[in-house]
Amino acid sequence: MRRRGQPAGGPLRARTAAAAALAAALLLAGCAQSVDPIERLGKRAAQGARQPSPADGAAYRRWGLTAPLDAPPSHPARPLGTRRTDAAPPPVVDRVGTTDRVVFLTYDDGAERDPRFVDMVRELRLPVSFFLTDSVVGPGYGHFARLRAVGAAIENHTLDHPALPGLPYAGQRAEICGQQDRLASRFGVRPRLFRPPYGTYDATTLRAAGGCGISTVVLWRAALDSDGIVYRGGAHRLGPGDIVLVGPDEAAGPTLTQRTIRLLRHLQREGLTVARLEDYLA
Repeated sequence: MRRRGQPAGGPLRARTAAAAALAAALLLAGCAQSVDPIERLGKRAAQGARQPSPADGAAYRRWGLTAPLDAPPSHPARPLGTRRTDAAPPPVVDRVGTTDRVVFLTYDDGAERDPRFVDMVRELRLPVSFFLTDSVVGPGYGHFARLRAVGAAIENHTLDHPALPGLPYAGQRAEICGQQDRLASRFGVRPRLFRPPYGTYDATTLRAAGGCGISTVVLWRAALDSDGIVYRGGAHRLGPGDIVLVGPDEAAGPTLTQRTIRLLRHLQREGLTVARLEDYLA
């Protein structure tokens, strides 16, 4: 029964006000845990909070393609954050052994932060992998949190980008494990793929990578630079399973987005499409 003088709906309004106050308090508490909203976005993305939105039928036209990208064959996704249970030296690959007509697009360092690239990855649902170096990314981790939120994979490319061959075990381990820890703190998962700077390594590199939980050392069979596609060996054409490095453009040339679109057109002419590297490597 309503007390005399109490307005109708008073208890409901009181409960609503209390709920609003509680929500505000929780929001403030969440903000107190991290002052970087993009970093929080990256951590939520690592937990599967956001998934790439389906691309509409006209997306490929907006990005200068004449046809949609073919969907890659269904392939069981590897669990994120899976760690090795031993410290055995990991295998080194520049291509994946598959008959699927897919290639894998990889990007190094983290110096280029083209904002349109995020939109392209989201709208085309393009599976790409970034091998990040902490000293190169600097304050730009927010950009890669956005990329990860729309489906890009984040992998290890050392803390400071040194040439690793010849360095002592402790130094190589610090470079690799240090970036494992840095990326885990940023994104909530530990990478399982590693690319050594300049694509060079020695037996110590592999031993250190294994000790840091790396499952595969990833090189590349072909690279896209300002002069076109450069092949490291074998047939001078892309084929099933090839890993491609989309290299930085040192000159004031096409943007990262424009270079990737140029490569996608080439792949379509060759009857190839793009798949997620992490789905094919243990």
